[in-house]
Amino acid sequence: MHRISSCQEIFDKDAHMDRMTSLRVFREVVEAGSFVAAAGRLGMSPPMASKHVAQLEKSLGARLLHRSSRHLSLTEAGTAWYEQSRRALDLLDEAEAAIGQTSDTPRGQLKVSAPVWCATPRFARVLADYREKYPEVLVDMHLENRKVDLAADGYDLALRATQEPSPALIARPLCRVPFFLAGTPAYLERMGGVPAVPADLAKLGAIVPSYVNLDNLALKGPGGRMFPLRLVPAMRSDDTTLTLHAVRADMGIAYMPTWLIDDDIAQGRLLRLLPDFEATPVTLFAVYTSRQYMAPKLRTFIDFLGERLGPPAASQGKPRGTLNAS
Repeated sequence: MHRISSCQEIFDKDAHMDRMTSLRVFREVVEAGSFVAAAGRLGMSPPMASKHVAQLEKSLGARLLHRSSRHLSLTEAGTAWYEQSRRALDLLDEAEAAIGQTSDTPRGQLKVSAPVWCATPRFARVLADYREKYPEVLVDMHLENRKVDLAADGYDLALRATQEPSPALIARPLCRVPFFLAGTPAYLERMGGVPAVPADLAKLGAIVPSYVNLDNLALKGPGGRMFPLRLVPAMRSDDTTLTLHAVRADMGIAYMPTWLIDDDIAQGRLLRLLPDFEATPVTLFAVYTSRQYMAPKLRTFIDFLGERLGPPAASQGKPRGTLNAS
């Protein structure tokens, strides 16, 4: 197996802006998935991007990419080098910005994980407005309902809806997101009418998430009495969008965030169930790894989300897990 030079060895060699550019091109090719896409982002030609990666491979003495006419993939050496070089470039960018050698203008790719239910017109408008304000930042948005490993999966940021974020990460509260039970008028009529109390939910089928357990949830009724939320599964789904479509198709009811169903409720396509019984809202957190210095692209994105999505409840306080969070 080829020996891969360390990042320090590469930076200590003579030459160079070209090598630094090659490092950045390689990172962009991996993240964009092709030389053409990477070249477009970097403002260079695809042959020049390919030349930079070939130059990097030559200096390392190892092949970093498997190339075919349709697909690029990392070699074992390429995987190891990508993780090292990405961290090194991030640290270098942060160090340069911290001492004022570069502009504080946010730029570069920002890899973000968010719940599937963020695929709404409201959230898309926030992203569009951020892009208009910070055109040099390319947001790479991944919608998934699993908890990603930020470091291992190469994410800069994760948006997580939870009542208790991991203490190992920095978690800045952005806003509260209420969840409601909802179903179509046609389905509810077919099943005997709208439920009046939580116990009536046992008569209805529900599309329940496979990625989280709802068994411990409770509804707060009039007078403060708590009622356990008991749903009878009609289907399990790991995709919130599919859940919404299944509810619209009269398959059952579901427990969904207001972001996803506000418009359906306003238009009468869905009915909110048990409006006098409330579940504790979850908080949407911006979760990131602990750093002494936050890159401008990350700091501005989190600040922008906080401003546009609404202030968190006063009890949520400051970011958790560090004295350096901002």
